Amino acid sequence: MAEQVKTRRERYVASTRAALLEAGRRFFADRGFTDVSAEELVRAAGLTRGALYHHFAGKQGLFEAVFEDLEAEAAERITTAMAAEDDPWTRTSAGIRAFLEICSDPAYREIVLLQGPIALGWQRWRELDQRYLGTILTDGLAALLGDTGPHPLALTTAAFYGALTELALTVADAQDPTQARDQALHLIGGMFAGLR
Repeated sequence: MAEQVKTRRERYVASTRAALLEAGRRFFADRGFTDVSAEELVRAAGLTRGALYHHFAGKQGLFEAVFEDLEAEAAERITTAMAAEDDPWTRTSAGIRAFLEICSDPAYREIVLLQGPIALGWQRWRELDQRYLGTILTDGLAALLGDTGPHPLALTTAAFYGALTELALTVADAQDPTQARDQALHLIGGMFAGLR
């Protein structure tokens, strides 16, 4: 009997959390972090402010959780795209293409790239982005260059991380994100060709 009650409670907790995350993703993508109130979020989720504060400690915590969900989804898409390729150069190109495609996805674009630095602050934004995507880049470059590259791997990774971050922000802010993505892909391809 106690096991059934616990399971029911766990399901309730999971559904409450999911409802808040769904409302957060929708509202933050449509209107941005600063223009959405905690009251609107809980009303859209059909919950109380207490539920928001219990699960996420407020609007900021909910935003961070939505942000992390989007970053985890992006990491999975990039990893899947890379896994389909055998050659390290082709694998890296597939990962970069997947990343730049993700940058033109409206929810990712708005929440992660445009609102993330505002809502989380630059340091926290960068820390979370590195957590989800930094390892993929480091591993990809290590597979390409090993220990024999012309520069230390950490320095090369930092340079490409910075370039990809700026390209992602440029794609996100472009009038035509698809065109900007294609141009960024061409540019980063040239940078990788130079490295090769």
